[in-house]
This record gives sequence, C-alpha cells and structure tokens, in this order.
Amino acid sequence: MTYVDGFVAAVPSANREAYLESARKAAGLFKEFGALKVMENWGTDLPEGKLNSFHTAVMRKDDEAVVFSWVVWPSKEVRDNGWKTMMEDPRMAQMQMPFDGKRLIYGGFETIFEA
Repeated sequence: MTYVDGFVAAVPSANREAYLESARKAAGLFKEFGALKVMENWGTDLPEGKLNSFHTAVMRKDDEAVVFSWVVWPSKEVRDNGWKTMMEDPRMAQMQMPFDGKRLIYGGFETIFEA
C-alpha cells in the first residue's frame, strides 16, 4: 500500500502565488525522489469548529488561508529514502517557505484503505 505525508499550514493570502511557486519546485523534488503524486489545496470552505478546526489547528490569522497538502509515495521505505535525499539536496536549502513554518502541521500516514 502507498504511504502519505500530510501537511496543513496557514499561508498569508498575499503569498498565494509565492506559495504556489514554492510548491511547484518542491513537487518536482518530491517526484524526482520517488513520490507518485503531490496535491496542494487552498482552503475555501472551512467551517469554524466549536472545539477545533483547521483554522485553530494552525492558528490562522485573519489575513491567512489554510492550505492542505499531501504527497503520495509507493511505500514508507521510498518515502524515508526520498526525504533523506531531498533534505541533502542543495536545491532544498535554497527554497524559502512563504509562511510561518512553526505553525505547520505534518505527519506520515500508512494507507489502510484506498478506493
């Protein structure tokens, strides 16, 4: 089964194009190092929760949007090797995040069902 890295971030709305440019560069690296697919999604219909929500999870400010992204890998082994190689690649060091990385939520997920 595939393995998925998931990300949720608050991105300043004014940085949408810069984020998209950065995402395109990162996607190229992810795919070069074994990813099958990269998805970037700009939040447009995110209800505020009574206890928690995407907004509160990333401490979204009024001038920010929530971005939900994921990278699909063929396996955890390919993902682990891909990330290691990517983090050592000098192109990665040149990339700048157009958002506050301290509020980024991310993690790896084992696929248990796919339709």
